[in-house]
Amino acid sequence: MRMLKSFFISFSLYSKIPVPQFAWKEEDMKYVLCFFPWIGAVIGGLTVLWGFLCEKFSIGIFAYTLIGTALPLLVTGGFHADGFMDTMDAFHSYQEKERKLEILKDSHIGAFSVLMLVLYYLIYLAAFSEIRDRETLAVYSMGFFLSRTLSGIGVVSFRSAKQSGLLHLFADSAAKRTVKIALYIQLCLCAGAMLLLSVKTGFLILFAAALSFGYYRYRSYKELGGITGDTAGYFVMLCEAVITIAAAVGGR
Repeated sequence: MRMLKSFFISFSLYSKIPVPQFAWKEEDMKYVLCFFPWIGAVIGGLTVLWGFLCEKFSIGIFAYTLIGTALPLLVTGGFHADGFMDTMDAFHSYQEKERKLEILKDSHIGAFSVLMLVLYYLIYLAAFSEIRDRETLAVYSMGFFLSRTLSGIGVVSFRSAKQSGLLHLFADSAAKRTVKIALYIQLCLCAGAMLLLSVKTGFLILFAAALSFGYYRYRSYKELGGITGDTAGYFVMLCEAVITIAAAVGGR
C-alpha cells in the first residue's frame, strides 16, 4: 500500500494526470522518486501514438510538430518549464549565490526567462520536426523516461543548495539506497531498450543525455552551490532538448 501511495503522490505532483489523492505522510514519500520516470513513459507513449495517428491519417508536419511538442506540457502542466524559467533568471542575473537563490523563489517572470524559453522551443520545434520515421520516434520517446530517471538520480545523489524546499524534502525523505538502485535499474533497462531499437540513435541520445547531466551538476554547483527543485526542472527540460536534437541527427 505504501508503494501504491508513493506512485500516486509522484503522479499527482509531477503531472496533471488524475489520480487518487493522499495526505503526504513522510513514510509514503520514501519511494516517490522511483515512479517519477513513469510520467515520462506516459509522455513517450502518447508521442508514439500521435506519430502513428499522423502517419495513418496523413496529418501535416505543422500539426505533427506543434502538438508533439505540446504533449509534455499538457501532461506535466508546465511543471518543469516553471523551474527552467526561474533557473534562467537566476543564472543570467550574474549576482552572488545568495541573491540567485532568492531569485529562484521570486514568483515574478524576468526578461531572460522569457527569452530563453522562446529560444528553447524554437530549437525544440526545429529538432522535433526532423523526427519522422517510426524507429527514431520510438527511441526518442524513451527519452522522456530517461530524462526523469537521471533527474531522480540527481536528487538523491547531488548536494542540495538549500536546506528547505520541495527538493530537499523529497531528498531528505527518500529511502536513498533503495531509490538509487531502482532508478539505476530503470536507467539500464531504458538504455538497453534504446540501443536494441537503434544502436546509432540510441547511442547519440544516451551520450547527449550524459553530457547534459554532467553540465547540470557543474552549472548548479558553480552558480548555486548545489541543486534545487527549480534546477531539477531545468535539467528535465535541458535533457529533453538535447535528446530531441540527438534523435533528429540520428534519424537522418
